[in-house]
Amino acid sequence: MAGPDPPTTPLPTDRMPPGIAYIVSNEAAERFSFYGMNSILVVFMTRYLLDRQGRPDPMTEAQADAWYHTFVSCAYLLPILGAFLADAVLGKYRTIILLSVAYCCGHFALALDDTRTGLVVGLGLIALGAGGIKPCVSAIVGDQFGPANRHLLSRVFSWFYFAINLGSAFATIAIPEILDRAGARLAFATPGFFMVLATVVFWLGRHRFVHVPPAGARAYLRSLARRETLTALGRLLVPVPFVAMFWALWQQNFSSWVVQAGRMDRHLLGREWLPAQIQTVNPLFILGMLPLFSYVVYPALERVFRLTALRKIGLGLFLVVAAFLVVAWIQVRLDAGGHPNIAWQVLAFLILTAAEILVSVTHLEFAYTQAPKGMKSLVMCTYLGAISLGNVFTAAVNFLIQNPDGTVKLSGAPYFFFFAAVMAVTALLFAGVARFCRGLATGGSQPA
Repeated sequence: MAGPDPPTTPLPTDRMPPGIAYIVSNEAAERFSFYGMNSILVVFMTRYLLDRQGRPDPMTEAQADAWYHTFVSCAYLLPILGAFLADAVLGKYRTIILLSVAYCCGHFALALDDTRTGLVVGLGLIALGAGGIKPCVSAIVGDQFGPANRHLLSRVFSWFYFAINLGSAFATIAIPEILDRAGARLAFATPGFFMVLATVVFWLGRHRFVHVPPAGARAYLRSLARRETLTALGRLLVPVPFVAMFWALWQQNFSSWVVQAGRMDRHLLGREWLPAQIQTVNPLFILGMLPLFSYVVYPALERVFRLTALRKIGLGLFLVVAAFLVVAWIQVRLDAGGHPNIAWQVLAFLILTAAEILVSVTHLEFAYTQAPKGMKSLVMCTYLGAISLGNVFTAAVNFLIQNPDGTVKLSGAPYFFFFAAVMAVTALLFAGVARFCRGLATGGSQPA
């Protein structure tokens, strides 16, 4: 028996909306599925990939890095399609359900076929599903809030980010262990199960959260062409190229950092960790550092200078440089025949996580709060598009450095020093641009 029609406008309450628990739970399970699969991709491509006859058919490290970042760039470019379907044609709920089915199929394609064909089909469906629902889920969070409870929005976006990292933390511990002990098929099937769970949880909450109806394609395109809409979108695009370079470096904790970890002494806390498990410290640090930044770091900085969204992002960009200098120093030791302990990479993760809180959380909230009404999903693509552009850059670098004989032009410590230098130039340029964009400083959790 069908339930009552879901509301199309936020409830007049000053409390937390009733549908938030379903949306946040969905996000935790979906992120487990994505980051679990994501954590083992480079290891799978370099060690487990087979040909049609069942013989080993691995990629080189540079090839795996290049194709990994190509996949991520596609996954974060396809939100443009999901945003159009959500805002103009199907609505956010139907778009999420439809593309979640494709997402589930992608996971099971990886689980059933461990050749390059299975890799392409599986990752293609996951890119479509994960990319398509990405702007819709974060935007539907904001749709639940009206004037009476909008003051809770910043808190919920922190919970949302908490759910992302909770799912990621469990996935990056469990899935590499399953890959090592039980093989690739179960390791890819497990994230598939969690994606099915995410879809079911979201469906169960369909009558509890607000469904903003789509505008219709023609009305949507007319609204997009208005001068005030174009002006708002233009303002939102200003930080994107700078934040994109942040993601070009951050995303390497799933690729080049994993390869580096494989050559280090991974004995820590009484056990030897798998190379792909070291990235678990990132979500764990996030879970601990989000409240630390909200209640300690930000208030302390506010006593020194006015902490706007642009200043948070700028500080984060400079911290990424420091993280990559640590990783470059590790690689210098490895290139010289040393065997440094993985604790040094954990230090780099600590710095990288602080940068992520300053850049990513701020940019996420900024994108939503500055979005024109009726285009929340599309505007979330400015946040997600930065991730895509950053991975395009890293993929391009890894394709360009490959030689026909399988060697690479840029490897070892110079590879990491190159990215640190590019990030330093980006941070300095952003500092200059931010001085002339004070109107953008109204985003984030702090007022301008």
